[in-house]
Amino acid sequence: MLGLLAAIQSGVAQSGAPDPRIGSWTLISAQANLDPPNRLAITPVHDGTHVVMLGETHVDFTANQNGHQSSAPGNLAFNQIELHRINKRQADVKEEKDGTVVATVREKLSNDGNELTSTTMTRGQADKITVWTRSGGAKVAKDPFAGEWTQDLSKTRLRQSLVLKIEADGGGGVRFMGDFSYTARFDGKQYDLKNSRNDSVTIQLVDPHTVEAIYRRDNQVAQTDRWVVSSDGQRMTVSTTGTLETGQHLTERLTFKRQ
Repeated sequence: MLGLLAAIQSGVAQSGAPDPRIGSWTLISAQANLDPPNRLAITPVHDGTHVVMLGETHVDFTANQNGHQSSAPGNLAFNQIELHRINKRQADVKEEKDGTVVATVREKLSNDGNELTSTTMTRGQADKITVWTRSGGAKVAKDPFAGEWTQDLSKTRLRQSLVLKIEADGGGGVRFMGDFSYTARFDGKQYDLKNSRNDSVTIQLVDPHTVEAIYRRDNQVAQTDRWVVSSDGQRMTVSTTGTLETGQHLTERLTFKRQ
């Protein structure tokens, strides 16, 4: 099913039209209520679309824009996807395992762009229909996080005068520069840090105005940051919880203003 989401993204990208489907999605289920719910994050990358599913099943792959078969390693149900765009709001995908078709999926976007209905057809099994509802808009790194930010000293006891710079890296990720730096993508993978007491970072888009960053030291989670940009895009709040090398627990909340 996720392969098909990427197919829709690829088809529209090829036509040059704006693509309203890139964003975050939450699974709707009449049979169960999951907390947290199953989620999709769909982001544009160079020459393709990156798709991540979090929840009961973890799926992570990048689909090419050329409409041909794409490799999707590391996924349990399939390792190849073959994309076929029907029209602007519909597409089919063949999910394949080692060259054998295991499922065919038809995906349809609602007229208002807020629901994705997926019908999965597998030989010998009843069709499975799932519905995803939009929970966030465009997931483009430069909006609304990109830019230069200075600490609002009136909102904190910690007079650090921090200056942050966040920019798109041209490959679907971001470059972060502050008292430490890194380049990372929103794909759940670990990326190295520079000039930091921690070793690596994992970043995830929670919604269009929220990013969660998880930092690890010696393969253990040492710190979690939540970045929230205001609706007008002029302020950003960073809430931090973590453990220092001394064993002390850290809780911090900083506010930044856009330059």
